[in-house]
Amino acid sequence: MFRRILVANRGEVAARIIRACRELAIESVAVHSAADADSPHLRFADRRVCIGPSPSSESYLNMDAILQAAEQTECQAVHPGFGFLGENAHFAARVRQQQLTWIGPPPRAIARMGDKAEARRAMKAAGLPTIPGTEGILGGVDEARRAAIEVGYPVLLKATAGGGGKGMRMCGDETELARAYSEASLEAEKAFGNAGLYLEKVLVGARHIEFQVLADVFGHAIHLGERECSVQRRHQKLLEEAPSPVMTQAVRDEVGRQAAEAASAIGYASAGTMEFLRDGDGNHYFMEMNTRLQVEHPVTEMITGVDIVQEQIKIAANQPLEISQDDLHIDGHAIEFRINAEDPDRDFLPDPGAITIFEPPAGDGIRVDTHVEAGYEIPPFYDSMIAKLIVHGADRDDAIRRSVEALDVFKIEGVATTIPIHRRILAEPVFRDGSYDTSWLERLLAGSEG
Repeated sequence: MFRRILVANRGEVAARIIRACRELAIESVAVHSAADADSPHLRFADRRVCIGPSPSSESYLNMDAILQAAEQTECQAVHPGFGFLGENAHFAARVRQQQLTWIGPPPRAIARMGDKAEARRAMKAAGLPTIPGTEGILGGVDEARRAAIEVGYPVLLKATAGGGGKGMRMCGDETELARAYSEASLEAEKAFGNAGLYLEKVLVGARHIEFQVLADVFGHAIHLGERECSVQRRHQKLLEEAPSPVMTQAVRDEVGRQAAEAASAIGYASAGTMEFLRDGDGNHYFMEMNTRLQVEHPVTEMITGVDIVQEQIKIAANQPLEISQDDLHIDGHAIEFRINAEDPDRDFLPDPGAITIFEPPAGDGIRVDTHVEAGYEIPPFYDSMIAKLIVHGADRDDAIRRSVEALDVFKIEGVATTIPIHRRILAEPVFRDGSYDTSWLERLLAGSEG
């Protein structure tokens, strides 16, 4: 096992990794930018290293500075968390070249799954059904028009190197497609340095279902069940729950088996997430694979008892999985709420500033993952997420009831947060009965539903 790990991230996820290291009796080194010099999570690390100025391009995305920090603190491994360099195949390769262990999948697997068009081809070859669309990168708007006619409108243009909704446009007809193609391509180039696009048919009324997988270096792969991620705004998740309210055990077993086998087929080793779209008939289509720790991993941990971050570390240390598929059992229901410093009444505008009061809920079945406390000044340079509230119940109704109570006592003052919109979501009959899809929240916020 490792003696010391460098945590190449910040905020909530850095705190989460540091906690896992402490529980495994591993020392942690936290890197930070100038803006994060007073971040409370740094107190829990064994050592800290400033890696640059406030902008992420000069700190958390600065590969040289991070690798230098790992070398000077004599770390044996690097955990990237999510975001920043979490799915950067080049960085993973550089970590390995420096004789350090990368706590994540092999660089080749990251690169293959990071190219969404290549990922579709690889997963199709591995036996997963894929959404109707183009097999490779589009050669231009004319090819996009022909593909759209073939699969039928509406269609979705997606950046092959994409994520987070960037480089993505839904098109209802040829006119929209012509306009959106250049917009999506330009946005993709700016965001990812890759203007390549591919096209998929829009599955109207679809749900976003993802399967958590774990695979070791010896070829063993298992799944930990699914997460329901359909409560979204502009392709960004607001809350997640596990298990999905529409999933049967038989379908869970089958799709989960396919996901685990597909991961094994590409030589995957670490934690990873297979994302699917589920149509109105209950068919699941592979969408993409996230080759990192997911923001929403805690709901899976709450219903399975598996510490996914610790498993990542053990796999990276060449330890075989100690868990078999038959060992896995789902216990109850869990819901995660992303608490962002954003103002829902101002189109979710980020609201950085000083937190004057921070009083999270506590009690049985309540987990709060955060890096903030009262007096903390949220910097304007990074993602607006300041905490995650995860609630576990005996079943879905119990989890919803406990969630309402937890959100009602979660007190944050000094900045606007997304707590009010979470309360509203929980009160909606469509959420209560579990019949929502990926476009439901957008319709609700636009006033066209509910």
